[in-house]
Amino acid sequence: MSASTVVNLRKVDPPLRDVDLSNLDFGNCPVRDLISQIGGKWSVLLLETLAKRPYRFGELRRLVPDISQRMLTQTLRDLQRDGYIDREVFPTKPPSVEYRLTDLGYSLYEPLAQLLNWAEANHEAVKAARVRFDQSPN
Repeated sequence: MSASTVVNLRKVDPPLRDVDLSNLDFGNCPVRDLISQIGGKWSVLLLETLAKRPYRFGELRRLVPDISQRMLTQTLRDLQRDGYIDREVFPTKPPSVEYRLTDLGYSLYEPLAQLLNWAEANHEAVKAARVRFDQSPN
């Protein structure tokens, strides 16, 4: 497959959303609100990891070695706040904490996995488009 080959992973054409932008309250937009969180640098990676099985904090830290402990903690707290993951503390010495996807998290993961598959399948085509754009005189 060439670098500019687009891979279409759709089985059927999805219905197009009919959104009247002239009446949309951009200050209270549900799409912007949710995408701003799950679109973060680490959120998608952590959601994908937790979709496989629950993990303890230290395991997540080792699985994503380039995330700082502070950023891992904050991202997990944000995902928990939005209801995508649960945090369970075990009464051990020292206490251990395990994170898992909630039903809401799994419902998000299904369409997110489609986007991730599309991104992997079309990454080379996007990179080739960027090169063409950057090399164009306009």
